Amino acid sequence: MTHGQTDGTGPGPEPEERYAHPYPGHPGHAAEPLPYADHTGRHPQPRYAAYTGQDTGAPYPGHGGQDAGTPYADHAAQDARTPYADHAAQNARTPYAGQGQGSRTPYDRTGPGARTSYAGDGQGAGSPYPGHGQDARTPQTEPVPGAGAAPTAAPAEAARKPGRDRYLDLLRSVALVRVVAYHCFGWAWLTVVFPSMGVMFALAGSLMARSLERPAASVIRGRIRRLLPPLWAFAAVALVLLFAGGWDPSQDPDQDGAWGWAALVNYVFPFGAPPFPAEAGAPVDWLEPSWADQAVGPLWYLRAYLWFVIASPLLLWAFRRAPWPTLLAPLLLTAVVGTGVLTIPGETGEAVTDFAVYGACWVLGFAHHDGLLQRIPRYVSVSLASLVMAFGLWWASAHPGPEGWDLNGIPLAQATWSFGFVVILLQYSPSWRELPGRLAKWDGLVTLSNNRAVTIYLWHNLAITATAPVIDLAYRLPFMESDRASAALDSTSNVWMFALVWPLLALAVLAVGWVEDVAAKRRPRLWPARPGRPAGRRGRAPAAPHRG
Repeated sequence: MTHGQTDGTGPGPEPEERYAHPYPGHPGHAAEPLPYADHTGRHPQPRYAAYTGQDTGAPYPGHGGQDAGTPYADHAAQDARTPYADHAAQNARTPYAGQGQGSRTPYDRTGPGARTSYAGDGQGAGSPYPGHGQDARTPQTEPVPGAGAAPTAAPAEAARKPGRDRYLDLLRSVALVRVVAYHCFGWAWLTVVFPSMGVMFALAGSLMARSLERPAASVIRGRIRRLLPPLWAFAAVALVLLFAGGWDPSQDPDQDGAWGWAALVNYVFPFGAPPFPAEAGAPVDWLEPSWADQAVGPLWYLRAYLWFVIASPLLLWAFRRAPWPTLLAPLLLTAVVGTGVLTIPGETGEAVTDFAVYGACWVLGFAHHDGLLQRIPRYVSVSLASLVMAFGLWWASAHPGPEGWDLNGIPLAQATWSFGFVVILLQYSPSWRELPGRLAKWDGLVTLSNNRAVTIYLWHNLAITATAPVIDLAYRLPFMESDRASAALDSTSNVWMFALVWPLLALAVLAVGWVEDVAAKRRPRLWPARPGRPAGRRGRAPAAPHRG
């Protein structure tokens, strides 16, 4: 693509979801309080039997002492450690939904997609069917007096405590690290090992499907509001450097005369990719002539994300009526516009191609949220996904791009490989409440990167460029005077670049990261390595191509 390639996971822009929302990004968990529930997640007036699961004298443990013949009596086998473990509330069509609630259960759609078998899988390790609606946000009932001995309140409070799906958070963090690594080293094989762009669009699509349980207009306004202020902060710095270096958009051969000035509106509202010169001057010596292409080129992702956000109400409507055609249509469109069968010139063609390449991943996010993937036997979905990925690799080998096997330059290979890769990731989604085992030590960094994903994405290439003068200082050290020492530094310069970019990104997070909080109406924080609270509610992608 002429606007360059960005490995981006981009904003994801998803730490835009407040940490105060339990399990942001977790499929099937609406941001609004569920029916019959107050803000504590409990039912003020339980309609049916108590869900204590504690009465050992009841003929069926978990019935809270209810008569076995009572309609809607609580299902058995709730986790004994969770006193008010979530009652089923699954769709009547779901096998084991509600564990015996039957089609009359009034608490519908609490799992990741109401139609999902074993919805909420993975949430309650102590229950026979882990995760059967055990999400902390799902409505819970008060114990009926005399229904059984109630345990202490501490476990109940722990069950209700808001949290995030840490598996999805981890995927986003890995994608961001892969973006930075790709732009530092330029290794084409990284686009195969982890297609970060497809992963990030899928995560964003799942979040969007969840949010669209609310009115579409307000959701779109909220997404745009969270995206624009961080963009404006970056654009202010980039444009100052461009104009100080002598850039005149009306004289730029890549722009259309005076319309070049009009195109600057994309720095304010990125309905198109913001313009920049292929080679730009700079007021500081350490910026290379290609710095604008490296720093501003990744902003095409914001355009693609904005298009998906605006199109999501229609896409979700189509998906819920014709899921398979909607899911596969972007791949077919990529086969047309991404292979030269139909060529659309200019920025419009690039935008349409990006929409087609990553559209299937975005719709996969819908499928994850609504439970479509969980209704397919795992061996079937993984086998089919592997075949699609194999086709992508075959196409890449037969139609290499400008950078060889770099999938960023091969649209159809990128679309099919990313699609299959995301299917497998989401099919095995364990939905962690917290990072398990040795991953737990990275919890703070995972939280920080999710809270500052937009900042990291926008500033990482400029930070990579800023490592050059720091590395140059090493050549002035006394022991670097020999040719052997200089050659060693030359051969490892990319490694040093990767090591130095993180402190510079930390400075960017401290300097402008708080803008993300303001945009999301959260209390501003300098270093949000722990979940925070919204301001108004207490308690609640080198010198390598730009795509990834």
